[in-house]
Amino acid sequence: MKTLRIILNDQLSHEIVSLREIDADNDVILFCEAREEYQNVKHHQKKIAFLISAMRHFALELEEKGFQVVYVKLEDHKNSGKIEEEIVRIYQELQCEKSIICWPYDYRVLKKLKKIEKVANLEIKEDERFLASKLEFNKWVENRKELRMEFFYREMRKKYKILMQADKPIGGKWNFDSDNRKFPKEKLKFPQILGIANDKITKDAIKLVKNNFSDHFGDLEPLDFAVTRKDALILLNDFICHRLKNFGDYQDAMIDSEPWLYHSVLSHYINIGLLSPLECIKKAEELYHQDKQCLSAVEGFIRQILGWREFVHGIYWLKMPEYEKLNFFNAKNKLPEFYWSAKTKMNCLSECVSQTKNNAYAHHIQRLMVLGNFALIAEIEPSEVNDWYLLVYADAWQWVEMPNVSGMILFADGGYLASKPYASSGAYINKMSNYCKNCAYDVEAKNGDKACPFNYLYWNFLIKNHDKLKNNQRLKMIYSTLIKMSPERVDLIKKDSEKFLKNLN
Repeated sequence: MKTLRIILNDQLSHEIVSLREIDADNDVILFCEAREEYQNVKHHQKKIAFLISAMRHFALELEEKGFQVVYVKLEDHKNSGKIEEEIVRIYQELQCEKSIICWPYDYRVLKKLKKIEKVANLEIKEDERFLASKLEFNKWVENRKELRMEFFYREMRKKYKILMQADKPIGGKWNFDSDNRKFPKEKLKFPQILGIANDKITKDAIKLVKNNFSDHFGDLEPLDFAVTRKDALILLNDFICHRLKNFGDYQDAMIDSEPWLYHSVLSHYINIGLLSPLECIKKAEELYHQDKQCLSAVEGFIRQILGWREFVHGIYWLKMPEYEKLNFFNAKNKLPEFYWSAKTKMNCLSECVSQTKNNAYAHHIQRLMVLGNFALIAEIEPSEVNDWYLLVYADAWQWVEMPNVSGMILFADGGYLASKPYASSGAYINKMSNYCKNCAYDVEAKNGDKACPFNYLYWNFLIKNHDKLKNNQRLKMIYSTLIKMSPERVDLIKKDSEKFLKNLN
């Protein structure tokens, strides 16, 4: 039986389920550069080149192993630009009897695949790269009034025996997050992050993007990402050896012109299959056993993968498609132009957008507490924020992006994912960064033209949403402070916010 085995551009793993039990003599592996997948939102130029180069490299590896590969390039004259149409076309041209694909990266693509199940005799298999299956996650959800990542994470630690002594966590507690909020000393030097030189395949991918997607957001070059598993493993080892020990202490810090700090910058590679989640976790755990002093750093890194990554994947597939439409605060404002240009007097936002534009990357606190925090308190419509996060980051796929944005950042789900909105004034940004030192606004000023807009927008957000948030246990202290404010101060907050939001664009 000739089987067509389809590989999507986030499935670049030799262990992917769609390649299991492949018959090298009869089966054919299909890759397709589908234009629609790069333009469903206008993805960052660097992201598109990265995905195309990585996919071409992976296809070449399979050919060198002796497998039959059909690779539909972007500019092939027969290419319809739609993944589902190309599957049907190749399936029929090759007279296949069956086709197999691993579960796709978002609900939109799943709907497309469902439509061709019969015509292409398509079997959609569970993605076994995740450490909790959808069924396992759904069973964990049953009969729970609240879904909190922390409790899911503990179950995953037990299941995979990660940082455990019998049934107890090493170090006596599950979570060392409170140890991870230091700001680097003035003269601290950060290790250089490795870059990968471009080979001909990557250079061709860059040229392809220049010719087809030059109107998309972001800087295309330099493109120094890993595009093979071999190079991704080099970057994993570099992180483990040179940055992980300090990652924990400074993972929430933000510094002008320092995009990487001690972060791993590995999510790109995990999310497309060049690295497996478990091997990254095991590598980090090995470091702890070599150096007991780095427990908080190792645990913090592992929690991001074993806890948060698995948790949001479960939430996404549990709640879609309804999750996409949620808007708890009824936010209606348009995304400001500076999310594209970085042209704003607010230095924190300018710096984070600039790094995003340059690198197709920003670390999690920049995404949450600067870019996301502003979108929340400035009442930006959730679909616009979701589209922006999906297109600007090289590691963004809707399954990971949407729960983080709609749930964590915007609280658009009303608290299903997060226990409170992650809103803050400029004080948090000032504590965890040096952005405020170079800002046109005064972070200490509460109101007026010179005041940091985060300061009055934060309180305005709490005032406007009092009825929806007043019973939130984690906000009781904040609302007790708000109640004590003078009517004059409240009036100033409202007027400053109204003026700012009116002139936002």
